[in-house]
Amino acid sequence: MRSGALGKTPPASQEAPLIKLDIVNEVVNRTGITKTKAEMAVETVFESMKRALAQGERIELRGFGIFNVRPRKTGIGRNPRTGSEVAIPPGKAVRFKPGKELQALE
Repeated sequence: MRSGALGKTPPASQEAPLIKLDIVNEVVNRTGITKTKAEMAVETVFESMKRALAQGERIELRGFGIFNVRPRKTGIGRNPRTGSEVAIPPGKAVRFKPGKELQALE
């Protein structure tokens, strides 16, 4: 969708990531609505998803995948500079499980 920095197209192995602006532009191109309204629509979808995940709800998008929040266990990590052990506190992590259609992509 976008070309790389300074108009150069990145090599296939280093493609530019899809960003929110790309999604907004795609909504504008497909629907013909104004960019402002498209930005509002995309932002509303993302905010709704964030709010649902913050409340521990599961988000299921048929044909795309499932987002859910799972507890993360306490762990022990290492400081790479000093090598000393560091306790990693328990928390929550968002997980994504791709749907069948998304898994079929190559």
